[in-house]
Amino acid sequence: MKAPVHDARFAAARVSRRAVKKAASLAAALAVIIGIWALAARLVDKSFLPQPWGAFARLGARLADGSLALNLGASAKRVGLALLIAAPLATALGLASGRSKRLDAFVSPFVYLLHPLPKIAFLPVIMLFLGLGDVAKVFLIFLIIFGQLLVSARDAARAVPPALVDTLRAMGASKLDLVRHAVFPFALPSLLSALRIGLGTAVAVLFMAETFASETGLGWYIMDAWTRVDYPDMYAAIIALALFGLGCYLAVDVAEAVLCRWRDVD
Repeated sequence: MKAPVHDARFAAARVSRRAVKKAASLAAALAVIIGIWALAARLVDKSFLPQPWGAFARLGARLADGSLALNLGASAKRVGLALLIAAPLATALGLASGRSKRLDAFVSPFVYLLHPLPKIAFLPVIMLFLGLGDVAKVFLIFLIIFGQLLVSARDAARAVPPALVDTLRAMGASKLDLVRHAVFPFALPSLLSALRIGLGTAVAVLFMAETFASETGLGWYIMDAWTRVDYPDMYAAIIALALFGLGCYLAVDVAEAVLCRWRDVD
């Protein structure tokens, strides 16, 4: 019983060290960005570029009174719904097409034709079909995440070593066993990397989507503050959007640390 306890403590210590290193690197990068921002604000000396501490103070005030938190929640809900719908569908279709030549022959032409297209270009068409509400915005983000995960899942499923598959088959593994013990674990790191990229793109597109016929969301809040010429409020919302994107990245990092512990390398 001592060995598992020792291994657990060692793993926990390793995770703690990595968390400390990541926090230190993020803090250093933030200090550099704030320093450049402060210097630029001093050199420009215009109201449209306030000092960073003014923007951070406004961020705290708007979070405290709930106005910014409400819009952050609206943006997070749109991204979260799109992710919940897109992730299982794209993963299942991608893994299946990567392991089935017949299905891949059907799916690949659509991937080659549609995946390279910028999804934001479809926003007017999507709004004509789905209206100006949340459904159109969620669907746009769904397209972005779905495409990234589908391509990565398909390519990763293709790259599973044949020797691994043959070994499991020799042990009597069924098709479901192959997916569970070989295809999905092998593809998971690629899926998480694709999710990281897809969420980053989705947050950027979310800003554009929320500037059209919206009354909630960080994108709407930024543009509303801009039209009110309230620049500290505008930068506070930009910081909130950046923190939201950072939170998405860190959530994927945590998922990777938990689900892909076998990839840990010191």
